[in-house]
Amino acid sequence: MGRIIHGKPVVPGAAQGKLLFSGEPISFWGGYDFHTGEIIDRRHPLSGQIAAGCILAVPFTRGSSTTTAVLLEAVRANTAPAAILTTGVDSFFALASIVAREMYAKPIPIFTISHQDFSRFQSEDYLTITEDGRITIS
Repeated sequence: MGRIIHGKPVVPGAAQGKLLFSGEPISFWGGYDFHTGEIIDRRHPLSGQIAAGCILAVPFTRGSSTTTAVLLEAVRANTAPAAILTTGVDSFFALASIVAREMYAKPIPIFTISHQDFSRFQSEDYLTITEDGRITIS
């Protein structure tokens, strides 16, 4: 059995998948290709990585509310992350997930975790997340 941490659900949901982690914030506007799920911001540490179907852990978004629109398009195209973990409530991610629930019946689970737990993540960890925020790292 793996390590267990607890997150606070912002938009509850269950998910599992490979972790894609960065300590750097991300902008989906010009930084995420919703057609492919690729992180295309060439200045971001995750540049070139595919976030579609992964659990994306970034501290928060950078930039404008257009992040919400791009993430919503990724949900529609089935190229969105399986879940998103942040260090605080990110209103752009939350809004995209809530609208995705209403429009497509496909919300993205969003959870906040402590800075301490966030700093322990490593890309390539495999996470299983339950609706109540229990995160198992293996």
